[in-house]
Amino acid sequence: MRIVREGWVFILGCLVAANFFLMVGAYVKSYFCITLAILFFLATAFCVYFFRDPARVIPKGENLILSPADGRILEIIEGKDADGPEPVWILRIFLSVFEPHLQRSPVAGKIRAIHYKRGRFLDARDPRAPFENEQNRIEIVSHSGRTSIIVTQIAGLIARRIVCWVKTGQNVQAGERIGLIRFGSQVDVVMPIASRLKVKAGDFVTAGDTVLAEL
Repeated sequence: MRIVREGWVFILGCLVAANFFLMVGAYVKSYFCITLAILFFLATAFCVYFFRDPARVIPKGENLILSPADGRILEIIEGKDADGPEPVWILRIFLSVFEPHLQRSPVAGKIRAIHYKRGRFLDARDPRAPFENEQNRIEIVSHSGRTSIIVTQIAGLIARRIVCWVKTGQNVQAGERIGLIRFGSQVDVVMPIASRLKVKAGDFVTAGDTVLAEL
């Protein structure tokens, strides 16, 4: 299994600290240092688990909208996006600290726009989080040019670092890695109202291989 490159600084940092306290504890015979070493070894294992990048089998089909994140669907509502008058489906996915935190492109297309907004760090399950929290909005236009899908990375109470690996004008494939949120967060997806939903609130979805809807 791959490890996300941004995770290595945490993994190696915890590992170095664990070995340091282990050596100090063994030298001075300090149970406190040994305890710290054990805690840092556990933190190392957690970071390896958290920053994992599991392989995914990407479903084939030009009309499929794939999940951009691993997590549980909080809600699916019919509403209006801030940048358009037409009704859309808004799907919210909650990512706990136990899920991989990579985001993948839900469709093949081109990045039309990226908008980063500073904000608060409310719990990702707070109804105010999608509107008030720090977030990064990625708009992807399908290769046909007829469909626009928006993926919004939203920081949470613990997640205070949003990483975006794509840029405006870049072509992406369905299931391609586009970003990362560190430690517990939320990802929203805005889809055309004509999409036929394949999931419902409460379902657990995985990035790149769960089909959210079909155009």
